[in-house]
Amino acid sequence: MRFVTPLAAGAAIWLCAALNGASAQDLNVLCGVDEDWCSTMETAFEAETGLEVAMERRSTGEILDQIRSERDNPHIDVWWGGTGDTHLQAAGEDLLETYTPAHGGDALPWAQNFFQMSGGKASGVYAGALGFAYNADILDARDISTPSCWKDLTDPRYRGLVLMANPKSSGTAFTVLATLIQLLGEEEAFAYLAALAHNIPEFTTSGAAPVKAAARGKTGIGISFIHDAVTQKLAGAPLVIVAPCEGTGYEIGAVSIVRGAKNLASAHRFVDFAMSPEGQATGAASGQNQIPSNARAALPPAAPDISLIRMVDYDFATFGSPDQRRKLLDRFDREVLQGTGSALTQ
Repeated sequence: MRFVTPLAAGAAIWLCAALNGASAQDLNVLCGVDEDWCSTMETAFEAETGLEVAMERRSTGEILDQIRSERDNPHIDVWWGGTGDTHLQAAGEDLLETYTPAHGGDALPWAQNFFQMSGGKASGVYAGALGFAYNADILDARDISTPSCWKDLTDPRYRGLVLMANPKSSGTAFTVLATLIQLLGEEEAFAYLAALAHNIPEFTTSGAAPVKAAARGKTGIGISFIHDAVTQKLAGAPLVIVAPCEGTGYEIGAVSIVRGAKNLASAHRFVDFAMSPEGQATGAASGQNQIPSNARAALPPAAPDISLIRMVDYDFATFGSPDQRRKLLDRFDREVLQGTGSALTQ
């Protein structure tokens, strides 16, 4: 006959409560925005809710690949940040949960349209226009004329001076690819990218890496979202920011709950916070300059005025299709990465 002492019984009760508490407290988030914003958001959410968050920063394409690979046993609860068309691809593959967040009624029209487009599986958190920035010191030192249009970037004078991310890993770069197709048509866009690749010594994993490299003087021109360039310029980098003359695309950054999330109640609270004015204020607090989706959230003082930028009517439905993404990435790999031989993925 087995006896349990009062001390052992108390320890068992404490251990059970501790384990249950840990399960309720844990929330696993993959973050697709700048590292500083990831950290600020994590701290703010934990202070607001008392929940403990394990947050990891990854590029958007990497996040999608991980969620796909774990679809039968997800380790991630929430995907926060990163380009919306990639969230739409995940929604189309039934990788996300349906959830209507608090504060959804305060979302600006473009965010409400995005939510409907996702079938209620992804919520738009912020928006930002695509462009590029050049390091004025580097171009001046080489006596090279400055670019103002997409077409300028293929000029041989910029050989080795342009950086762009790889659309296979970066949502930013996939937005570049989709934007060029909408501006030029698919055939001309791929011909343009093949020419551009001769000026690119390597394709980065992260979408913000090219403009950060330009800010540090490691390259002359970085293709990225304009708000990422603004952040670098405000930090003192000698960058000139360009909205390309032909027009440009834009992103809607999103937040989604992974289908089968093990900490669903906590995931709901995270999405609610991400859509609140307080949650969206963490962007400006971390030095970011995206346009928040909540109409009650304050606009960062340095956020670009996208009403002054010539924008394409970005087709999120088409470029958020999983089949379209696979087709375009396969063609990019075949005709741009392998076809030029000079553009390698880092």
